[in-house]
Amino acid sequence: MRVYLPAVLDQLPYQQVGPGRAHAVTAELRGALPGEDEEGWEYAALLAAADDAVRLLARHPGSPRVRVVLAADVPDDLVDPAIGPDEAASAVDVRAGVAWDAVVSVHVDEPEAVADVVGALAGDPAAEERVAERELLWYDVTEVGRIPW
Repeated sequence: MRVYLPAVLDQLPYQQVGPGRAHAVTAELRGALPGEDEEGWEYAALLAAADDAVRLLARHPGSPRVRVVLAADVPDDLVDPAIGPDEAASAVDVRAGVAWDAVVSVHVDEPEAVADVVGALAGDPAAEERVAERELLWYDVTEVGRIPW
């Protein structure tokens, strides 16, 4: 199963990510977005993980202020649906750590997003909206050293 894991830039490449909250194409996500196709559902899961990446940044004040999402392929039996009334339709719990060699791509905000991410962290609704509209840049795992930070 492809999962999208929120991360912080200064800890890349990880030895292992998780266990913990991630996002994936779930039956609930498919039901919530019936007009989408597989690519649209994957993008929605990626964006939900990007939202979680902002919350993760709040716990890592020394990290560059950009959202980071790792896309990884993990065995289905290591993934459980997240349970809770406020969970996103794509939310899952990964029960074991994900080794770096399971990561297939890294998605990162462009440097120009920093001001909006900082604003979103401060609770500025306009900055939160601008962050939500921003695209993440795609990097192959072999390009982690080339991410501009």
